[in-house]
Amino acid sequence: MRTMLRRTDLRPTGLPSPAALRAALPRAEVDVDAVLHQVRPIVDAVRERGVEAVLEYAERFDRVRPASVRVPQETLAGALAALDPAVRQALETSIERARAVHADQRRTDITTQVVPGGTVTERFVPVRRVGLYAPGGLAVYPSSVVMNVVPAQAAGVESLVVVSPPQAEHGGLPHPTILAAAALLGVDEVWAAGGAQAVALLAYGGTDTGGGELEPVDIVTGPGNIYLTAAKRLLRGLIGIDSEAGPTEIAVLADHTADPVHVAADLISQAEHDPNAASVLVTTSPELAGAVDAELERQLGATKHVERIRTALCGPQSGIILVGNLDDGVAVVDAYAAEHLEIQTENAREVALRVRNAGAIFIGPWAPVSLGDYCAGSNHVLPTGGCARHSGGLSVQTFLRGVHLVEYTEQALRDVAGQVVTLATAEDLPAHGAAVTARFAQ
Repeated sequence: MRTMLRRTDLRPTGLPSPAALRAALPRAEVDVDAVLHQVRPIVDAVRERGVEAVLEYAERFDRVRPASVRVPQETLAGALAALDPAVRQALETSIERARAVHADQRRTDITTQVVPGGTVTERFVPVRRVGLYAPGGLAVYPSSVVMNVVPAQAAGVESLVVVSPPQAEHGGLPHPTILAAAALLGVDEVWAAGGAQAVALLAYGGTDTGGGELEPVDIVTGPGNIYLTAAKRLLRGLIGIDSEAGPTEIAVLADHTADPVHVAADLISQAEHDPNAASVLVTTSPELAGAVDAELERQLGATKHVERIRTALCGPQSGIILVGNLDDGVAVVDAYAAEHLEIQTENAREVALRVRNAGAIFIGPWAPVSLGDYCAGSNHVLPTGGCARHSGGLSVQTFLRGVHLVEYTEQALRDVAGQVVTLATAEDLPAHGAAVTARFAQ
């Protein structure tokens, strides 16, 4: 009988070279370049025609034409007032814990005395205005509003706009829970716009149907589909971006001590996001692999989004990788560089501290990825597609820029003038040296 998750057995030959190992690992195929030709005309249309183009694309892609882009204040207040009290309480818990974690990320200015009379100060200055994207596709993500807004507020960003697609079933407004989450966080500017056209409007700004100005932003953060990602790529430079997010990923590194019920439930939880989501188990135990496969079949029958999950689990982006020992397991998950990595082994914390590449690491049986999605206090906007090898998740630092302030006295400059001239001469840039010596020519 064919198992649900494809298996790759690395035990007989041991690990291949790093390059071959990366190529052998399951991974979702995301070709952003392939859709750039579709997205470029959308971006160009919004640049040229502003809100009118955005509303036309809403009618085409979202099946509704909003009355205006900006959501009225009374609508935000009404959405919060109508929010289910249990959902409100859960969001308040999520916000409180996220604020506690992100408050500790705020950096203080640092002044270094390089020499007597010469200092360099690094100031951490927040960007002035940011656009925070909350998806509205297969699911509703008020949690993404929390994860984007909290670090921006902690960084001291003075102007925030939350952007989310208009919903036909809600009269051209974003989903009410998105609106309520924004209001709960104190965000008073929300736009009904989705996809590539939303990113373009954030980059270029425009004039709303009622005459109000929609001011452009300095940076855009938040996950979305491949078309939104392509727009981020096209507009990067005009705006800053957090990352080019791909389908969600979970990797679980487990040994014989792991509970197959937990592992299967966690693999299913991330497969629930998207048919292209990746669920990968790396294990030293063939027995656990078999038990997890059986649990996947058993638990899948009790889930709501069966076809979506089964497609994700049976796709080439998901699988089980058998390794000979935990050292090899750590090497595999480092090569994979998962968005979410769970460690379900003996001495799980010690193993976790050996991992270099992951967006976030969840240690032991009582820290599932779902906890991080909502109420751990950590941020769930994380690098995908192996980008955790070089990038981290969304944080307060995403919204801060380090600016150096250089202050030297006359004597401090005089003391180093000769070295400046020497280096300028070595680089054949004599005017650089002259800019120093001119100060001492009188």
